This record gives sequence, structure tokens and C-alpha cells, in this order.
Amino acid sequence: MLQRVSRILLIEDDPAVRDGLQLALGRAGHAVEVAESGERGLTLLAGTSPDVVVLDLLLPGIDGFEVCRRIRAGGDLPIIMLTARNDDIDVVAGLEAGADDYVVKPVRPRVLDARIRAVLRRTTAERAAGEDHAGPKPERYGTLTVDRDGLVVSKDGVPVSLAPTELRLLLELSAAPGRVLSRRQLLSAVWEHDYLGDSRLVDACVQRLRAKIENDSTAPVYVQTVRGFGYRFGPV
Repeated sequence: MLQRVSRILLIEDDPAVRDGLQLALGRAGHAVEVAESGERGLTLLAGTSPDVVVLDLLLPGIDGFEVCRRIRAGGDLPIIMLTARNDDIDVVAGLEAGADDYVVKPVRPRVLDARIRAVLRRTTAERAAGEDHAGPKPERYGTLTVDRDGLVVSKDGVPVSLAPTELRLLLELSAAPGRVLSRRQLLSAVWEHDYLGDSRLVDACVQRLRAKIENDSTAPVYVQTVRGFGYRFGPV
């Protein structure tokens, strides 16, 4: 059976980077649409249905942070951001804006292709799980309900809109309440990464998740920090 070609929207203002990545990703089997600015990217997004957005942060006009926020506000489309330097401030700000993953420039096409394929595998698995919803009853934790098979989370009976990575993180933590999971374990399970230097992916996603499911994100009940070790799901 033929595998469906993945559709990538690449938003990058540098023509050399844009053309190089379009060629490399095309050779890797992706269909790549390109935009040279945030405004153009948002216009293309409204008229197409990409599977993944690859987004440069430092764009003219509407920058990548704002583009990321607008995309995330409109749905759960996976976003991989490109950052010109391995700068904690830029990376964390992009993750807090809603990006699922990041790649530091100069971009190695094989690395970007691997990140794209990883996020596509996770998204495909989640959609399949949601369509085959005939498993156990939803789990209740205080005012929080987690429907693991239907991929629905609600708080006080109201559905909570979670980005794909936030949902994966919650499902991984809640699978074993009270068990402490290290950042490395979460990176491997949620992002399919094995480099501990990417632990800020975990920390930023935890902050976004807490803002949505906790009554007070500064005093979390569900996603608790275990200093020096990682995170656990409560209450315990």
C-alpha cells in the first residue's frame, strides 16, 4: 500500500535556507509549500491543509512567535520551529507560544526530517486511537477527567483544549499516578528524543499544561515537580 505523502508548510524568510530545505525535504518524500513571511504563511495556511508547519522564529513583519500563537489558537496542528541560535530565551519563548519541537540553525535536513517524521507518527497514532474509541471508561482525578482512548480531557465537565504535545505529556504522566518520571524518560516517550539537553521541551510543555488544567499553576496539584528528579502526576 502506498504511503500518503506528508504536506509541509515551511515559513522561512532566508531564500537560501528556504530553497535548500524545500529541495531536501522534497527529496525525502514530503510535499513542501513555502512562504517567505509570517503574513504569507498564515494566508497559505488558511487555504491549505498541511500536516506540519516548519516555522522560522525571526521573520520580518509578523514574527514566528506571533505566527505560532495564531496557529495554536486555531487548532492542534504540529509546529516545529527553527531558531538561529541555541538561545534559551528564544527557544523557551517559542515553546511557550505553542511549538511542539525545535531545530537549531544551521539546520541539518536529516535532523529536521527525523523530527517531522516523529511528530507525524505521534499524530497518526493519536488520531487512530481517537477513531477506535471502545476502551475503558474515562479516568477521574478530582475535577479533572482524562478519557485516554477518546483523547479528551475535561475540567469541571468542560473540555480542555490541549495541543498534541500537551496531551501526550498528560497521558504519559497520568498513566502511572504517583510515579516520578525523569525529564529523560518524558523526552523519550513524548518527543522521541534521547538528548537530555532538550529538557527545556519538557519544562515549557509542563508550564503550558499546568496553565490549562490546574486551578493555580503556581501551586500545582496534578503535575507536580519533584526537584532533582522530574515530574509526577497527582494528587497522591
